[in-house]
Amino acid sequence: MSTSYIAPYVNFQGRAREALEFYHAILGGKLALFAFDANGLKVAGPGDPIGYGRLEAENVRLFGSDGNPSYPATPGDTIAIQLAGPDKAGMTKIFDALADGGTVSFPLTEASWGTAGWLKDKFGITWNVDITKA
Repeated sequence: MSTSYIAPYVNFQGRAREALEFYHAILGGKLALFAFDANGLKVAGPGDPIGYGRLEAENVRLFGSDGNPSYPATPGDTIAIQLAGPDKAGMTKIFDALADGGTVSFPLTEASWGTAGWLKDKFGITWNVDITKA
């Protein structure tokens, strides 16, 4: 039986390439960007709108697209991305990088389970970051 997981899928309303490349630069891993053409999905070229994007970095999975104008979204209001792990230095670096150009709503603060904070990044996406106790 394969391993199941939950991962967010974000409608970036025309900024998917920029957003997913930004997250890829911070988190590393593998990034795949696809566009639609008459035959279905193809590898996205530099100017193509993103029909499907996938970032996989260790145990992190993030999916997204440029969205569909028929189904407009309000980024950040209905989704938060939870990022958790025990590496305090690494998670703090990620928190700070995500905050660049965004707004910190709750700075990284000690809590009973570890350290927690949340922010809205420059794309309007809310991130909840938990640094768990080892």
